Amino acid sequence: MTLLHWVVLSPFLYALFIPFFHKWFKNRHIGWFILPLPLLLFLYFLSRITYISNHHTFMETVLWMPSFSINFTVLLDGLALLFALLITGIGALVIFYSIFYLNKKKEKLNLFYFYLLLFMGAMLGIVISDNLIVLYTFWEITSLSSFLLIGYWNGRSKSRNGALKSMIITIFGGLSLLGGIILLYLMSETFQISEIISFVRNNHPLSDPLFIGAMFCILIGAFTKSAQFPFHIWLPDAMEAPTPVSAYLHSATMVKAGIYLVARLSPIFAESFYWLWIISAVGLVTLLYGSFFAVKQTDLKGILAYSTISQLGMIMSLLGIGAAAVHFDFIDNSYSTATAAALFHLVNHSTFKGSLFMMVGIVDHETGTRDIRKLGGLMLLMPVTFTIAVIGSFSMAGLPPLNGFLSKEMFFTAMVHIQNFKLLQLGTWGALFPIFAWIASIFTFVYCMMLLFKTFTGTYKPDQLEKKPHEAPIGMLISPLILVVLVVAFGLFPNLLSQSILSPAVSAVYGGKPLEFHIQHWHGFKLEFFMTLGVFLLGSLLTATFSKWKKFYRFFPELLNPFYTLLLKNSISFAKKMTNSYMVGSIRTYLVYIFAFLVAIVGYTLAVEKAVNFQNKNIASIGIYELLLSLVLVGAAISILFVKSRLSSIILLGAVGYSVSLFFVIFSAPDLALTQLVIETVSVSLFLLCFYHLPIKARKKKSIGFKLTNASISLLVGITASIIAISAYNTKLFDSISKYYIENTYKKAAGENMVNVILVDFRGFDTLFEIAVLAIASIGIYTIIKLRLGGKNSENK
Repeated sequence: MTLLHWVVLSPFLYALFIPFFHKWFKNRHIGWFILPLPLLLFLYFLSRITYISNHHTFMETVLWMPSFSINFTVLLDGLALLFALLITGIGALVIFYSIFYLNKKKEKLNLFYFYLLLFMGAMLGIVISDNLIVLYTFWEITSLSSFLLIGYWNGRSKSRNGALKSMIITIFGGLSLLGGIILLYLMSETFQISEIISFVRNNHPLSDPLFIGAMFCILIGAFTKSAQFPFHIWLPDAMEAPTPVSAYLHSATMVKAGIYLVARLSPIFAESFYWLWIISAVGLVTLLYGSFFAVKQTDLKGILAYSTISQLGMIMSLLGIGAAAVHFDFIDNSYSTATAAALFHLVNHSTFKGSLFMMVGIVDHETGTRDIRKLGGLMLLMPVTFTIAVIGSFSMAGLPPLNGFLSKEMFFTAMVHIQNFKLLQLGTWGALFPIFAWIASIFTFVYCMMLLFKTFTGTYKPDQLEKKPHEAPIGMLISPLILVVLVVAFGLFPNLLSQSILSPAVSAVYGGKPLEFHIQHWHGFKLEFFMTLGVFLLGSLLTATFSKWKKFYRFFPELLNPFYTLLLKNSISFAKKMTNSYMVGSIRTYLVYIFAFLVAIVGYTLAVEKAVNFQNKNIASIGIYELLLSLVLVGAAISILFVKSRLSSIILLGAVGYSVSLFFVIFSAPDLALTQLVIETVSVSLFLLCFYHLPIKARKKKSIGFKLTNASISLLVGITASIIAISAYNTKLFDSISKYYIENTYKKAAGENMVNVILVDFRGFDTLFEIAVLAIASIGIYTIIKLRLGGKNSENK
């Protein structure tokens, strides 16, 4: 395994030491022992920037299941490096922040950091894996670990409900993703992403129904993970998680997994215009929907949750437009620039949204509330936190000279360009792209101003606060301060990223020659300038007059959450009814279901496949002993049905077993005969012991229908089993393995008894495990008897 493999696995391995840290250093905050790992990983990925910026890639494979095309292949290119830097860099800041946010005496920090490292490792696995099955494995680990993190405060019903909702929706998307992966494999016969890309470029399978089916399945997986409409409803409820979780999962990492998936698989599906239109349309709807509903929220985390939905929609729409690069970048680089804008805003969003989440955590920590109706006037009491809020909010609103302004301008440019591009044949529909983008940006401006000014300006309301507010300790301020410094730095010097990070990342998405682009603040008096000016003017007006028009939200209720609740409630009710209909507490009823289903499925398969074979080939002649034993066995089995005594039933059942052991003797299988004799003796003894203690009850008289049903099913099961046995014996698809044993028992194994050689040499592990099971059972029986005798002795004393 290479160093990069160990880098991906390191969070999982390091998490194993957390119980020891928790036990040995009880007086220390565990976070201090966790922090070095993400820092070291971030420095490692930082050291790879020069190598990757020269448009090199690193790929290594560890064989796992090569016959199934499943190997642990790691790929570090520009796109993977960009996400890895975010995962480890933001992760380090979040862990540092959590050390001061989470109280070591009140919280179960060992569980918190175990879940967090599990999530970090899974995210690294997603972005660095080149094998879709391995990627899917890590994908599902993120769903599990995020469920645990969101429900970390499991004593709160809202936390449990939020965790459940996120898991149901993202697991549904995960199953859809798995379906898409399987369809891709059926089409290309490989799980390697790089090989699938080559297959698609060489074969252009646009008309293949597997291609279209895989595309839709994978998009559902990406949309659920990245909270795109209509799957966005899990994200606001996930805000019940601790603030460090929100800052990490819901601003920088988990919600970006779907973004990564779309970017990574765009070279496969961008050949289809469906990919472009679906992603662009869903992204724009999500952008508008999220920004519109963010304005009406009164909880600070609620505002940030809907703003995250909105910003993710913006990034997704840019990736959709960027997919047109596959078709039209021979004309210019506008569409590749749209992809660059998406990745640039991805970085920007992680910086300003991460800082805002931490700012909200500070406000909640120091005031005891996140309700903006109770907050206000905190600017002078919490000046550093206010500064963080100003920079983060202004950047998210798209105000110069911060980094959010630059990516928002690039977003406007992409929207204006796509509606002007005649080759796409949009017609009048093309005008909706910049219109939707502009309207959504206005609402984005409004909720950013509300987030800032309703919290830190206006009237101070100490009587509505649970705590007397004051500035947070320096340790809690360092992480958001680092992020807002990056907001300013990337805003003033954006080209620090353009060639070192963004250009290799865009090239990794679509290949081809490296994209050369220059990010600048001023583009002249173009349409984008007037769109930005309109956002500022109209957004300011709507912010100032919000109290007058907020009543219009009554006409736009949130319908998807009630629909989810109703669907979940009805699903649970339906599942209970279905379960109660067949879980009646009767073993006989369960056996009827099982055997009837077995006969139906096996019988149908035998008939359809024409697998019934009664050609009596190689069947030995039946002797007098076999005939007599058969009559005894069948007679004993039938007699069980008619005897009324339990003792007689047990004796007849034993006769059946002993008859079988005599068959083994006749067929020269003494080992099986001895085994059968031992088992039968033990079984009969246990039955006698058990039935001796059971109460004697009068046998109920059964109806004719009841008896006929039992007889019919018994007869059908017997016939089906006989047909399978005879057909299997008469159907020889390949040579019997017995020849192999005959040839190798005496030559290679140097044994004299074939059965013993098979048990020891050829089935060694099987025999070992059988012995282990018997040993464990013996120890258990001995322990139970010992405890029983010990109890009696103690009573006598």
